Amino acid sequence: MARPSKAIITCAVTGAIHTPSMSPYLPITPEEIIESAIGAAEAGAAILHLHARDPETGRPDQTPEAFGRFLPQIKQRTSAAINITSGGSPFMKVEERVLPAARFSPEVASLNMGSINFGLYGMLDRYKDFKHAWEPEFLASTRDLVFRNSFQDIEYILETCYQNDTRFEFECYDIAHLYNLKHFLDRGLLKPPLFIQSVFGILGGIGTHPEDVMMMKRTADRLFGDQYRWSVLGAGAAQMRIAAMAASMGANVRVGLEDSLWDGPGRLARSNADQVTRVRQILEGMGLEIATPDEAREILQLKGADKTAM
Repeated sequence: MARPSKAIITCAVTGAIHTPSMSPYLPITPEEIIESAIGAAEAGAAILHLHARDPETGRPDQTPEAFGRFLPQIKQRTSAAINITSGGSPFMKVEERVLPAARFSPEVASLNMGSINFGLYGMLDRYKDFKHAWEPEFLASTRDLVFRNSFQDIEYILETCYQNDTRFEFECYDIAHLYNLKHFLDRGLLKPPLFIQSVFGILGGIGTHPEDVMMMKRTADRLFGDQYRWSVLGAGAAQMRIAAMAASMGANVRVGLEDSLWDGPGRLARSNADQVTRVRQILEGMGLEIATPDEAREILQLKGADKTAM
C-alpha cells in the first residue's frame, strides 16, 4: 500500500456500544450529536461516522427518522464527509440496519465484514449504577451474542448502497474479515480504493498487541496491494496507542466516543473534539499532515456532499 500523502481522521461520534450511564459527555440527543460532530470537524476530523439514539433513553435507534433529526444540520454546518453506520446495533437485523444509508445516500457507509462474538458484558464489572433498566440488560445479553454479518447480509448492503455511489468503511474485526473482503473484490462487487478500517480490542475480535496490528497490515498488503487505504481504531484504553502505532506504518486513524470514552488514564473525554485534538497532536508530532475533508474525498474517491440526499 502506498503511504498516503495526508492522514485522514475519522470521528465516530456516539455509536451503539457505550450506554448513557458510562459518561455524561456521551452525545445522546440530536442537538448533542450535532454539536459534538461539528466540534470534531472543527478540531480536524475529515469524516464523521454517525449513529442515532433515542433522546429519552439513549438506546440505539436505526430509523431514518432518527438520523433525519441531525443529518441536515451537520451537512449544512460542516464540509466533513458524512459516514452513516450500517452496523447499527448487534441486535438489529440487516434490513433495519441499512435503512438510513439507503434513505440518505451518504458519501460513506460502514460495513462489517464478518460475524463475530461481540462481548460487552465485562463492562458490568466496571459500572454498577445505571440510569435506565435497558443498560445492564443490554450488556449482560452480549455474553450470548453473535453479531451477525453473513455473506448474504454483506451482499445485501452492497447491493442496496452501491446503486447510490456510496463508498464503504469496511470494518474488519479480525484477519478472516480481510479474506471476506477479498472474496467480494474478486467477485467484482467492490470498487477500489477500498477504505479498510481495522478494529482492535473488541472482545470476540483481534487484540491490541503490536503483532496484531502488524499482522493486519501485512495481510491487507498481501491481499490488496495498492487497492486500499488503511485506517485503524483501538477500543477503550488502546485508542491512542493503536493510532500512533499504525500511523507510523502509514495508516489513517479513527477516534471518537463510540470507540473510547477516555482522554487519558482515568480521565473522561469531555467531547469528541478532545480526542480528535489529541490524535491530531500525535500525528502532527510524527511529521504527518492532516487531510482536509476535500483531500479525504480525493484520496478515497468519494462522490461529494452535493450527491447525497440529506
